Amino acid sequence: MRSSGGTLAALLACVFAIGSAEYAVLGVLPDIAGDLRVSVGTTGLLVTGYALTVAFAGPVFTALTTRVPRKALLIGMIALFAAGNVLAALAGSFGLVLIARVVAALVHSTFFAVGLVQAVSVVGAERRGWAIAVVSAGLNLATVLGAPLGTFIGHELGWRATFWAVAGASAVAAGLIVVAVPRSSAVGPQSVRAEIGALADREVLVVVAVTVLAQIALFTPYTYIATILTEVSGFATGAVAWLLMAFGAGGLVGNVIGGRLADRWPWGSVRGLLAGMVFVLGVFALVVQYAGAAAVGVLVLGVVSCALIPALQSRAFAAAAAAPTLTVAVNTSAFNLGNAGGAWIGGRVLDGGAAPHWLIGIGIFAAVAAWVATAARRSAGVEGRTDVAVV
Repeated sequence: MRSSGGTLAALLACVFAIGSAEYAVLGVLPDIAGDLRVSVGTTGLLVTGYALTVAFAGPVFTALTTRVPRKALLIGMIALFAAGNVLAALAGSFGLVLIARVVAALVHSTFFAVGLVQAVSVVGAERRGWAIAVVSAGLNLATVLGAPLGTFIGHELGWRATFWAVAGASAVAAGLIVVAVPRSSAVGPQSVRAEIGALADREVLVVVAVTVLAQIALFTPYTYIATILTEVSGFATGAVAWLLMAFGAGGLVGNVIGGRLADRWPWGSVRGLLAGMVFVLGVFALVVQYAGAAAVGVLVLGVVSCALIPALQSRAFAAAAAAPTLTVAVNTSAFNLGNAGGAWIGGRVLDGGAAPHWLIGIGIFAAVAAWVATAARRSAGVEGRTDVAVV
């Protein structure tokens, strides 16, 4: 089973488990609140705490584990992630559940970074975008299947069962890593400094900035998409879950498209997809009051926004090709910072009494800013595929 396909499948399974844990908890927050006697607002810290840990502690964890052989590190991280979910399932207080979520979040950025480096190493430089897209598809599957299934399990069997299910999925994924992923050495003791130094590269900084802006463009309206779809488009509350699944399904298609485009037109794909996001958000703002058009808009937004994930991660990888692990981890954290930033901005807009349409408008502005930011990249040697090193 130690083929490139087996390795990619094992990594995808791990990402699916990690993504399911991140999203499924959203559906059981009221259950946790009722059982542990805290407010629903307080349980939101399980989401915020996880995201902040990913954003700020993730790169530190990556730097500290650079010298660990990749396969051993992957197994250790998914095992730690499973342990965090077991701790959450057994917790008798909200504080302990929060600690468990932080423990699980520690490995998020590092697993993505090491996993993507491993994926690229087994397929070759010319298929880097495709490998990143396959592994990243685990997040879309988590949105379409993992989160709804985890929520269903939590409602039927209790919220603790959701964490047990994630822990079980993580254990299965760990077994796949053991069987399918070939052994490989760490990056090397002398390259720890190179990993940190790569973060100062101008192109790396551009990629990280574009990632944050692109995620703000998406998550300012997406975080409150239920409000937009019910109050503006006129959908019933029960229809929102199906529309979010449509977004996730569109994201699966987008991952495939983004991976192919990233291999063929490295920076051109990023600029083209950002322009596409501006266009889609613009049309969405014009037609959102019509239910049918809004449903199509959600689907297409899923395609375009998720196509950006492999495109941007591929650029982060290429910008620090000789020492990519920490850079990719930081860019993964940038996705989470953008998510948190978009949610915060959207919340302030709604709390200020503005109409939900403004959320889409802010998304358009952030997408335009991201498109403009791509012009700050180095002009030499970034449009070809020769900037890739397989490590």
